[in-house]
Amino acid sequence: MTLHPCLTCGACCASFRVDFSVHETEDLGGRVPRGLVVEVTEHIARMRGTDHARPRCAALTGQVGQRAACGIYEWRPSPCREFEAGSQACNRARLRHQLPPLEGLVP
Repeated sequence: MTLHPCLTCGACCASFRVDFSVHETEDLGGRVPRGLVVEVTEHIARMRGTDHARPRCAALTGQVGQRAACGIYEWRPSPCREFEAGSQACNRARLRHQLPPLEGLVP
């Protein structure tokens, strides 16, 4: 059985800033844990660690390119839910971490 490439990658979690509505945070009825959120404005929140010069989401576990996983997968914010494996953004993130592009996953 082959693992889904996202379970060994994590490059997106260590490449991009992740902003989302404050309504996705647990404080306002959402599911993203408050300890992993940085308030940006009264309307926008950000995943902790994703605004650093070398981003790495605080929810990312493991090592990028080896065995990586989201520690809050069931509660992750909408930008993470909408991110597509094999998309242009995915492959840009993979290249930043010296990983080969994924092909054939996104129509």
